[in-house]
Amino acid sequence: MTQIAPDSADQADPLLAVDRAVADLRRGTPVALAAEDGLAVVLAGEAVTDAALARLADIAGTAPVLAVTGRRATALGLARTEAEAVTIAAATWDADQIRRLADPALGAAGAIPHPDRVGAAALDGCGTAAIRLTKIARLLPAALIATVDPAPADGAAPADGMDWARARGLQFVDGARIAAYPTDSARSLRAVSEARVPLEGAEDTRILSFRPTDGGLEHLAVVIGSPDPAEPVLVRLHSECFTGDLLGSLRCDCGDQLRGAVREIAAQGGGILLYLAQEGRGIGLTNKLRAYTLQDEGFDTYDANGQLGFDDDERVFLPAAEILRRLGFARVRLMTNNPRKLDGLAHAGIEVVERVAHIFPANGHNERYLDSKAKRAGHLF
Repeated sequence: MTQIAPDSADQADPLLAVDRAVADLRRGTPVALAAEDGLAVVLAGEAVTDAALARLADIAGTAPVLAVTGRRATALGLARTEAEAVTIAAATWDADQIRRLADPALGAAGAIPHPDRVGAAALDGCGTAAIRLTKIARLLPAALIATVDPAPADGAAPADGMDWARARGLQFVDGARIAAYPTDSARSLRAVSEARVPLEGAEDTRILSFRPTDGGLEHLAVVIGSPDPAEPVLVRLHSECFTGDLLGSLRCDCGDQLRGAVREIAAQGGGILLYLAQEGRGIGLTNKLRAYTLQDEGFDTYDANGQLGFDDDERVFLPAAEILRRLGFARVRLMTNNPRKLDGLAHAGIEVVERVAHIFPANGHNERYLDSKAKRAGHLF
């Protein structure tokens, strides 16, 4: 039997290296990351411990810097920038400092009173790649980075980054693969299961599950009736919302939009509801709950995301476009109030022939939320 090297599969499927690095970051394990500016060892900011810091110093042998997003740096008062990543250098670090800088719930006061250096990270650098990786992992977008020199001390030829990482038991991932991951993952989606699921008010319904080749998060296509691929299909793009869809939270209008879309699609004779694994406008459920706490302190939904270090909307719509293509649909009547969805689908190659309004009344708890969507993101209410 042929013996396969541990990282051989990563070379065959570029998604796997990213997926394995994500798993290690979420466990608080360091990973090796290569970019145009060199090789680095990376730890997720929210998972840093003093023991992990000591291991990082032992592996890399250099002083680490902290990478955060420009929005987080602005919230901390360290810089005012829209840069994707900002690096913060300090003479010394401890785990508590780093966690405070990463997580606004812990309070950053006194965490870094005298940073040695704050600067925007290069778009092709390890800092930017590390931030992107933490977002894919649905962690807070902050990462501790220690650059390394893969050249042997005896002056021999420098080691390959993957070889260097493997010798130290680290997962290796290239920054270019991280940058390409959202596109690669969407394009690898395949239907893996299908079942008839009669719904209240839409009994003629099938649900198809689509999974990327790295085994990541699945998106669902809820096909109501028998829509004709030769005609523009009525479509609703619905980002999953555990609190609103399942628990009936009154903080948002997601549950109303989900059930209302099913009723309307059935009433119009059929169509498709895409249930996308993009909780909290793409930041994940855990971070959405963090944002809710910040909203209770007075921030609106977009500023709360910024305090955490995220953009206003982290979603991508290529998965939706890819699923529609695989179902045989290229033209849609899109049920939405969000102009960004119109632009996102069109940019991904799906023709939007009509916008169908999808509006529900406020409930006494979500007025500010709906007002922010209208004023800050241009939602068409």
